[in-house]
Amino acid sequence: MKAAVAFILYVAVAAAAGLVAPIYDWAGALRFMSEMFLYLAMAELWNLLAGYAGLLCMGQQMFIGLGTYCLFYASLKLNVSPYWVMPLSLVFSAAMAALAALFMFRLRVIYFAIGTWILSDMIASFISRTPELGGASGYQLSDVLPLINFDWFDQVIFWIAAGLAFAAVWGSYTLMRSSIGLGLMSIRDNDLAAASLGVDVWMSRFIVFVIAGAGCGLAGAVYFTAQLSMGPGQAFDPNWVVAMLFITIVGGIGTLEGPIIGTAIYFGLREIFTNELNLSGAWYLIALGAAAMVLMLYAPNGLWPEIRDRFGVQGLSVRRHPPKTLLAEAAE
Repeated sequence: MKAAVAFILYVAVAAAAGLVAPIYDWAGALRFMSEMFLYLAMAELWNLLAGYAGLLCMGQQMFIGLGTYCLFYASLKLNVSPYWVMPLSLVFSAAMAALAALFMFRLRVIYFAIGTWILSDMIASFISRTPELGGASGYQLSDVLPLINFDWFDQVIFWIAAGLAFAAVWGSYTLMRSSIGLGLMSIRDNDLAAASLGVDVWMSRFIVFVIAGAGCGLAGAVYFTAQLSMGPGQAFDPNWVVAMLFITIVGGIGTLEGPIIGTAIYFGLREIFTNELNLSGAWYLIALGAAAMVLMLYAPNGLWPEIRDRFGVQGLSVRRHPPKTLLAEAAE
């Protein structure tokens, strides 16, 4: 009951922010908030993989790149606004995730992490060497610019990003409260024990892997639509996973609230390091890594578990409690 009330409050606050922000038409603020929402969606989906399904995927950028290329290619070839082909990016990324799972799921733990990273690099290398897919320079949406209404461009991107972030959080909560979610938590703790109890480990992980791939593909497509251009180096950048990992670990892996807190911290630190301290390149990554180490030393399990345990706040809890009848029988 408390979790449901907390979830309603989160939705109310997010809806209020979504209604107010576009009214003032602050272009810079809208772009910043759109980027935050997209990072939140991707981190929440990566958290589903690593925090609940036990899949440490270090090649999630492959779906960001594939979804982005699908949108740009389809929009330019069909000569339509990129908004109309965004659902195609979602479907295409889901299909590619399903195909990748057939091979990647043969690998376990660290081999799975390395395998997904290598697969992402292979796809990026192939695309960058294929002139029909834009080669190393990538694509620009210059040919379809007349089809885009730039009076509402930032607002539309904002609404799509906000909706995607809400869908990622709400969808993750709904999934984890289902029987599949219960199976995922048992898989995270011990996949062999879960299999012995009748949990379909392969299918449960397959469902989450496809959902995460589809969501990240759409998020990448929306992000680069806002940029109006893209290239294989940006779309398949490993730093996408670095950001997801930072956000999830700092906020609290295996919790739905963790990526929300982690996203706020990530963007706050990014603004401080880049705008206030003028750090860039390697120095920015060093500073971000140092901040992550300090935060993890203070809260090894993440900031949200620290807050939850200290103040007794449940938030979007997906914990299961045994029925009272079983507790009474155990007490007897």
